[in-house]
Amino acid sequence: MKLYLKSKTVDIRGKFSRVVDKFYAENSDSQFYVLLQFQINGMQNGTYSWGHERRYNDFPTYFRALFSERVQKVSIDAGFTCPNRDGTKGTGGCAYCNNKTFKPTYCNLENSVTSQVEKGIAFFARKYKSMRFLAYFQAYTNTYAPIDDLKRLYEEALEHPKVVGLVISTRPDCIYPELLDYLAELSKKVYVMVELGVESHLDRTLDSINRGHSFAEAEWAIEETAKRGINNCAHMILGLPGETRDELLDQAKTISKLPVKNLKLHQLQIHKKTLLEKQFQQHPENFDLYTADEYIDLVIDYLELLNPAIIVERFISQAPPEMLIAPKWGLKNFEFVAKVEKRLKERDTWQGRLFEK
Repeated sequence: MKLYLKSKTVDIRGKFSRVVDKFYAENSDSQFYVLLQFQINGMQNGTYSWGHERRYNDFPTYFRALFSERVQKVSIDAGFTCPNRDGTKGTGGCAYCNNKTFKPTYCNLENSVTSQVEKGIAFFARKYKSMRFLAYFQAYTNTYAPIDDLKRLYEEALEHPKVVGLVISTRPDCIYPELLDYLAELSKKVYVMVELGVESHLDRTLDSINRGHSFAEAEWAIEETAKRGINNCAHMILGLPGETRDELLDQAKTISKLPVKNLKLHQLQIHKKTLLEKQFQQHPENFDLYTADEYIDLVIDYLELLNPAIIVERFISQAPPEMLIAPKWGLKNFEFVAKVEKRLKERDTWQGRLFEK
């Protein structure tokens, strides 16, 4: 990109601050100055709008600023089910879901919440000496119970002196006002994050994967948590059957209009012992499974359209190799992040570059 200044063309791609500062000093138009800086490469005074020089609004940097020491999630299986499993809204669960693909070894339903927290802390204590923990109610739908039962479980986890907050994974249709009011009060004392399985913005996709809720219900849950000051996170899957690349990029625009605090993305993975496994075996032509390189470019195109205020927690999910059918990339999360950041730099782009309010 070129800036024309007093009939002199100056190349300001990447290193532009000195030129723009001179332009500002001579023209004194602060609004245009800021607009010009962000349009050139999204930066102001060496940082992007989220306050640092990484090319996307990343979760680890945000979390380090929020807490004074290292904080780790400890997964808990509290024995919940889902309304599309128990017959309330269907049976069989989500087409892609096998909870064993993300449940750590220390997380065992036979143990109490307290015991699971202690085992999880002991697991991570071998790696890091000084840290605090978030109790991560992860397996199935962790608000799918009467409010008194939920309070008992959540507060049992918070009794551990090293637990500083909760992350509650749930469905948008299992959020209700009494629960929201309770979590709003709780969030005044400890960190609370409600992680919502949105998965897609298209109702036809939600129907096809047996979610049993609509996108309108997800919008409501996002808006209601935000309205009460509760941290929320939208969980999305990229590459679900029948969704085109253009529709996935429209998803970024749609999510950007909502008061989403955090965002989790991951590629579609076909796990063993799921409905998707059967569908993939019968009709593999219906699945557009990205290569790692294709997915990196998709993620970057998605980031360009994404509201820069949204904090991105992750780009991929990693199932154990013995449970994964496809795609098999052989990449760990940190390796994938490094590739995304390298490609962002190569393309000289950043989160929100094409975002439109």
